[in-house]
Amino acid sequence: MLLTLPHILDADEVAEVRQRLATARWADGRPGAGPQAKRVKNNEQLPHDDPAAAAVREYVLRGLDRQPLFFSAALPKRVFPPRLNRYSGSTNAYGNHVDGSVRFMPGSGQRLRSDLSCTVFLSDPADYDGGELVIEDTFGPRAVKLAAGHAVLYPGTSVHQVTPVTRGERLACFFWIESMVRSDAQRQLLFQMDMALTRLRETHGDGPETVALTGTYHNLLRMWADT
Repeated sequence: MLLTLPHILDADEVAEVRQRLATARWADGRPGAGPQAKRVKNNEQLPHDDPAAAAVREYVLRGLDRQPLFFSAALPKRVFPPRLNRYSGSTNAYGNHVDGSVRFMPGSGQRLRSDLSCTVFLSDPADYDGGELVIEDTFGPRAVKLAAGHAVLYPGTSVHQVTPVTRGERLACFFWIESMVRSDAQRQLLFQMDMALTRLRETHGDGPETVALTGTYHNLLRMWADT
């Protein structure tokens, strides 16, 4: 399932993030990438311990907490600390690759299974050419280029790439999520059911049928969730 998450950051937060990143010390994005990814990765990344990276992480994590779609779709168990990257000039693309299935959490050494990937766009689409996030899914490649502050959530199993940025600068925040529900198909069913229940409540209130279906949703979540 590929899902757009609007307004993870509002306009003021995007402006604050951009100001912090304007003076950040970017580094080669290849260290830490797997052997296959290193051959096609050509971007810059902000070191995890950079003060600007820490500040932006807090903005993004707070934004996710405000977005009910994120919880409903991802059912997060653990979220990898968000990272920042930049595409511009000669470091402007990331070819087809699949994210590593297991990530080590910075500082703790704990392992996180990357069930889902998420990118929060930080640059206005009018400010750069190219830079689409192209994700392969069941229906073929889908190009994503969202407004600053919006995010896209997609399965960690997907082959994806960032096309070359030919003008301007593309800034983004990216991270991975380990879900309580490992199966993408099960997560999608739960998300669809949750969205339908929300519409039923808005239209008909919490009648007996809605309460019963809500119980079914939670019983399925109990069956499938690993907390």
